[in-house]
Amino acid sequence: MTTKQVTGEFTVTLAPIEGYAHGQQGVNLGRMSIDKQFTGGLTATSQGEMLNAMTPTQGSAGYVAIEQVIGELDGLQGGFVLQHFGTMDKGQDSLILNVVPDSGSHELTGLSGKMAIRIEAGIHFYDFEYQL
Repeated sequence: MTTKQVTGEFTVTLAPIEGYAHGQQGVNLGRMSIDKQFTGGLTATSQGEMLNAMTPTQGSAGYVAIEQVIGELDGLQGGFVLQHFGTMDKGQDSLILNVVPDSGSHELTGLSGKMAIRIEAGIHFYDFEYQL
């Protein structure tokens, strides 16, 4: 199976939404809606939800998220789901961002892959490595 890569930019809008748990003992638990617009090799929109935990230590936090992406990847129409697992340890961040197995639809059925996110001068960029 051939691995391909596309890159581009995206905009993201996060907004707080009502959650069940709110945190205790200095930990703040939150829930956010996610709306993204991708341009470049992936021309798509996505919607999803994020759960996050902010600790009392500056720069230490964690989040998980699920977002469904619908649009066009390298000219192929369809959708897929991205799963996020992110941590920050006193400002050192780690992010795992994978395609959920068997979430690809239409021309993207069978898609697998992983995405990296970069922020440079306030602009969000993605590098998406995938197999189809």
